[in-house]
Formats: sequence, C-alpha cells, structure tokens
Amino acid sequence: MPTVQEIQRASPEEPLTMLTAYDAPTAAIVDAAGIDVILVGDSMGNAVLGYDSTLPVTMDEVVSHTAAVARAADEALVVGDMPFLSYGTSAETGIENAGRLLKEAGANAVKIESGPHTVELTDRLVDLGIPVMAHLGLTPQRRNQIGGYARQGTTEEAAAEIRDLAAKHEAAGAFSLVLEHVPDELAAEVTAELDIPVIGIGAGPETDGQVLVLTDVLGLSESVPPFAEEFGDVRTEMEDAVAAYRAAVEDGSFP
Repeated sequence: MPTVQEIQRASPEEPLTMLTAYDAPTAAIVDAAGIDVILVGDSMGNAVLGYDSTLPVTMDEVVSHTAAVARAADEALVVGDMPFLSYGTSAETGIENAGRLLKEAGANAVKIESGPHTVELTDRLVDLGIPVMAHLGLTPQRRNQIGGYARQGTTEEAAAEIRDLAAKHEAAGAFSLVLEHVPDELAAEVTAELDIPVIGIGAGPETDGQVLVLTDVLGLSESVPPFAEEFGDVRTEMEDAVAAYRAAVEDGSFP
C-alpha cells in the first residue's frame, strides 16, 4: 500500500492513478489493477445511491461504503470523502466526522471540498494525524451556489483565488490536491507551483495524476461528463447477462 508520504512525494514522471469505488467487489478489482488511490467519493450519490446530486449523501452512508472498500483493498490508499455539511458547521463536527472515516471505516485519509473555510480545518486535522486531500475548482457540493457544474477558474480573478487556496491548503498540511474542471493552463500553473501532487479531473494532462468516477470508466453511467471517458461497456454486458438469465429460466434451460 502506498503511504500518504509516498503519495506526497510521488514523482512527476510516474503519474498517480486514482479511481472511485463504493463497494467491496469493485474495490477489489480496482485494487488488483494497481490503482494508487481509491476514493470513496460522495459521487456515490449519483453513481450508486440513486440521488440526483451529492448533496443528500450522509456521513453514515460514506462510512458504510468506505468500510466496505477498505476491507477489500489491500494495496491502494483509501480516501474517504467528507459529504455536504459533515464539516464547516463547527471545528468539532468536522474533526469528529473525519475521525470516523479513519476509526470506524478504516480509511487512510479524507478528502474535503475546499475553500477559505477549510484551511484552518485542514491544519487542525493534520495536527491530529488525519491526512487531508484538498479539492478545488469545481466542487459539486456548491452546485446551488455556483449554478451547476460549469468549468471553474475561467477568469483571472477566479484563477488567482484557486492558486491562492491551493497554496494555503498545502501550507496547512494537505498531502495532495484534486483539481476539477478547470482550464488546462490553470491546472498546469497550480501543478508547477505546488510541491504536493495535483490530481486532475477535467484539468488537462499536465497534472501529477488523474482521477475518474468508476461508473464512468466502466460505461455504467447513464451520462458521462464531457471531461470523462468510458473505457468499457459494462452496462451492455450486464443487460445481456440479465436478459440471458431471464430467458433461461423462462425456457427451462436453467437450472
């Protein structure tokens, strides 16, 4: 298993690979493939729980799914995502919830959708021994505030704020940064400015690594973001298998 320190010191010549997973069977497959980091993202809301956004995802749901992934992953670093309002209301709440992901679920680190309000929390969590992966750019938990899922950092002012927050979270002790749906040029600048690795999603090829949602990669999602890519067609395989089972039962060939 790569340690937080090994991820933090990852060489730019060897890009980091990160995928989401939400259950033990898929986590075992991702782990066996040699993926460096498994993120148990609050994207589970859209991907596997049937919600129309990440906002309804609860802390208990993240803990349960993270625990399943952690039990199945022997090699990858497991990062649990902090869902909407599991932090930010008070320092105590954020610390307690982050601690649950390590103590109850067996995660190795937590990810926080970051902003000015999470710099101090990041510093405090790191002081307590809870590794933090920061997340800037498009932060889906703010969809109601930013008006959906548009690309972020497209103005000079917005880009400067992302660069500033990236530096502040690095100084606070974050061991890595997810940078989502920003211009390639901005991602390249942030990557060059930080000593910690930047893992991109919709942020171009110049970051230190890439992350995607597993259901997008497998071809299971009903719709795929413009910056993602399908590397398989598991939906069709599942549909064919289920249809074949039904036909076999109905015609008597099974059992």
